[in-house]
Amino acid sequence: MAQLVVTYGKPADPAAFDAHYRDVHIPLAWAIPGLRRFEVAEGPVLTPEGPSDVYLIATLTFDSLADIAAAFASPQGQAAAGDVAGFATGGASMLMFETREV
Repeated sequence: MAQLVVTYGKPADPAAFDAHYRDVHIPLAWAIPGLRRFEVAEGPVLTPEGPSDVYLIATLTFDSLADIAAAFASPQGQAAAGDVAGFATGGASMLMFETREV
């Protein structure tokens, strides 16, 4: 399996971010070919010391890194990636990696 983890910084308008993410971005993401699982953080994102600068974490699961690359080369992947700039006023970072169960 492989995962894409997206961290979103605190947005200028949290209510607008939440509405757009729920109503527009999640449906765009679910249309990405090869997406097996899509999870988002529930509630505040914390560190051992307390609050973090991260507003939301999304974890998308695919079969492989090659599948992630193919997914984001697709029209649906391009639409989802292109949507981020329109609502992620606090910025967004992406990490991709293969996983194994231990």
